[in-house]
Amino acid sequence: MFLDEFHTLAEGRFTISAEQASRFAKGVAGDYNPIHNPDARRFCVPGDLLFALVLARFGLSQRMEFRFLSMVGDGTSLMFQEDADGLVRVCDDAGKCYLEVSRGGATTRDEAIVEAFTRCYVSFSGKNFPHYLKPLMEEQGVMFNPRRPLVIYDSMGFSLERLEGLAPALELLDSSLTINGKRGDTLLEFSIQSGGERVGTGSKKLVVSGLCDYDPEAMDDIVAEFYRLKAAYEA
Repeated sequence: MFLDEFHTLAEGRFTISAEQASRFAKGVAGDYNPIHNPDARRFCVPGDLLFALVLARFGLSQRMEFRFLSMVGDGTSLMFQEDADGLVRVCDDAGKCYLEVSRGGATTRDEAIVEAFTRCYVSFSGKNFPHYLKPLMEEQGVMFNPRRPLVIYDSMGFSLERLEGLAPALELLDSSLTINGKRGDTLLEFSIQSGGERVGTGSKKLVVSGLCDYDPEAMDDIVAEFYRLKAAYEA
């Protein structure tokens, strides 16, 4: 499985090192958010890696809802379990829950389909910044604190009409940013295509904290740093 290099599994527990998480973020998701750098003071494992591991372990269902409840740190021991209430939860040994997943409809464990959907969604999701967020913030006249940028993965969900023969491609349908004081809620809505036919829809919600007035020069510096990190990694 293509995820083997991004986690360690021993005695039913998953651990993800900062290095593994950072390689997934950059190499698979194209996500250069500094919070995923191994030396980041507030390092966290990408939510998309947890998403990918859930699909690898439990399969792809027609309807899925993911709620990200807390950030996973370096080397945290995690259990991926389906509880009596039917929900899949990712928890640590102390019982703290980081991710909660509900599922419905048919499920496929076809590795090719699960991997194709995983790669397709994660590649789309990794484009949060600057591709989707920058235009929204510029339009609203706000931005995250350039000294402490914080964008948190809140939730995502999707619904598929079918799973058979799925060759997925995602396309952004709409995006919005709702301001509430120093907090901004970003909603990204997408369609899921297969063979040129729409077979599903979904949405992703992000929370942007510590909003301040939009500063074009500061934003240009942040975007330049994003592309510098991207070029350095690809080299």
